[in-house]
Amino acid sequence: MNYNHQVSTQSLYIHWPFCPYKCHFCPFVTVTSLDQLMPRYHAALCAEITDFTKQHAQPLDIRTVHIGGGTPSTYAPDLLLDLFNMLKQQCELAPDAELALEINPGTISEKKLETWKTVGINRLSIGVQSVNDRVLKSLNRHQTTEQVLAALESTSTLFENISIDLIVGLPGIDVHEWQELVLQAVQWPIKHVSIYFLTVHENTPLYFKVQANQIALPADDEVVASYEWTCDQLSRAGFVQYELSNFAKPGFESKHNSAYWERVPYKGFGLGACSFDGTQRFQNEKNIMRYIDLCEQHEPCVIFSEQLTAHQQWLEVVMLNLRRPTGITLDLLNPHFDPKRKTTIDLLIHNGYIEYYYNRLRLTRRGLTVENEVLAQLTNT
Repeated sequence: MNYNHQVSTQSLYIHWPFCPYKCHFCPFVTVTSLDQLMPRYHAALCAEITDFTKQHAQPLDIRTVHIGGGTPSTYAPDLLLDLFNMLKQQCELAPDAELALEINPGTISEKKLETWKTVGINRLSIGVQSVNDRVLKSLNRHQTTEQVLAALESTSTLFENISIDLIVGLPGIDVHEWQELVLQAVQWPIKHVSIYFLTVHENTPLYFKVQANQIALPADDEVVASYEWTCDQLSRAGFVQYELSNFAKPGFESKHNSAYWERVPYKGFGLGACSFDGTQRFQNEKNIMRYIDLCEQHEPCVIFSEQLTAHQQWLEVVMLNLRRPTGITLDLLNPHFDPKRKTTIDLLIHNGYIEYYYNRLRLTRRGLTVENEVLAQLTNT
């Protein structure tokens, strides 16, 4: 099964897996203590991109490029320059293309900032998560509040479109401390905020600590209340919620993430990167040495692919639309008028989890906090 090169692919994701350390809650495909592989990995990444673009008669018309990780702010400036020179030679980057880079406090330098500006990066996403140094250190995230504030100061001198990530529900952060963080954050020079619920992924160090009762997580109702309060505060500060976890000043919504939510084709490059061509999903090799070897030999590096059934596509459409304030039409949610699903919809409306909004159904504030449970009820009837 191969990616359909006939579709219009306008969004690229590039994965930089290198991290100086592994956070205990992180489920992503990352590597530590392997910085010596960076130049070789970069070359493999460029080879994968080149092999893909060669299969198109015309240069790709690219609207978004997102470099994620890992910790992409550890990408060496000379290698990053090489990457973008290659992209600009092989693709047509739209004049208003969103070129985004994820960065972590403590990994920024003046040379890197200048390089990011030179190559055309115009959106930075800073992984703040929290400003409680003690809690972060207990989760093996080695950054400090001082580094966070320094990152905000140095990036805002050159970039306008700055986003931050925060995690609600971290162990050791009480309601008052979380509220102080949010009130502080809305004063920062940022245009976008992503609020993520802490998820305990299996086989992470956090998972094993929770299982062993070494770490106590906040109560669900406390986390839900913090999220609802946060939505209100961000709204008052001028941030518009345009997805379950995402809030932006008008005009600063993430174009790249919107491509995911709208289910348009995107191509992922790099270790463990995922792709979608409209009907098929793919994932790359997750072992870094095997990935590098395959790319160096110009062999396919996909280890998983699936053709989505009509039912799977419907599930994705329902899930992705419900996460957004525009919601979903009743005809799309219940296309053949299943009376059982209609009963479920009526019950969820009655209980305050979904609501009608301009002839569409969408999650309420209460429903957003239990989105998975609501989705399961809507799609399993």
